[in-house]
Amino acid sequence: MAPIVRELRAAGCVFAEEEAQLLVSSAQTPADLTDLVARRVAGLPLEQVLGWAEFCGQRIAVDPGVFIPRRRTEYLARVATTLGWQAARPGEPVVVLDLCCGTGAVGAAVAAALGHAELHAADVDPAAVRCARRNVAAASGQVYEGDLYDPLPGALRGRVDVLTANVPYIPAGEIALLPPEARLHEPRVALDGGADGLDLLRRVAAAAPQWLAPGGSVLSEVSQRQAVPARQAFAASGLGTRITSSEDVDATVVVGTWHGTRRW
Repeated sequence: MAPIVRELRAAGCVFAEEEAQLLVSSAQTPADLTDLVARRVAGLPLEQVLGWAEFCGQRIAVDPGVFIPRRRTEYLARVATTLGWQAARPGEPVVVLDLCCGTGAVGAAVAAALGHAELHAADVDPAAVRCARRNVAAASGQVYEGDLYDPLPGALRGRVDVLTANVPYIPAGEIALLPPEARLHEPRVALDGGADGLDLLRRVAAAAPQWLAPGGSVLSEVSQRQAVPARQAFAASGLGTRITSSEDVDATVVVGTWHGTRRW
């Protein structure tokens, strides 16, 4: 394995030893291993080379060209799970909606942790939708293709207990500063949040009260500097708001809760 470690290190892989072990364990044949190493050395993200990423203790399928779930986003899933437990009603599933779902990692993790959930997810990227359908199958989740709320069934309005929206929040002008693995191998639609990074979040916030059940919450991951304007966007929609963060994984999550009555 030492030659593989040297090759990976020469290509700039910081955790070359750990990556080499994963590549070796994933290869079925020597030729397969050669191909995996070559793809990683060429700059393809490790998770896309392996075909999976670990997220909240689950192995999440990751297809080429699909946004890779980040470790920091596990915090979003944990906060959402806590809110789901608080919203649980005896004998009824917690209704979970995962917008901008990508691989479906957040929704799958929340549904698995809750144990009794009705899971819905949506993404505008067809490749992400195909990938997400594989990942939410264990939870019997439904995945829809389309822009934010557009593809969702009308019967879901006013029923959502937990709405996770891991929207793209990188300001458009900063996309060029991202590491090549993200900039070159992940879809721009999953990264670009507009001029200040909050274009999609504002759209999610504006319509959230139509879809949330009374007491239901919408959650989005943002950068620390975006937390206040993101909270203001949630508040402008009539949601009760708070900001929560984790120094351990450098994650910031804005939560908006609908305290009104059911609208539909």
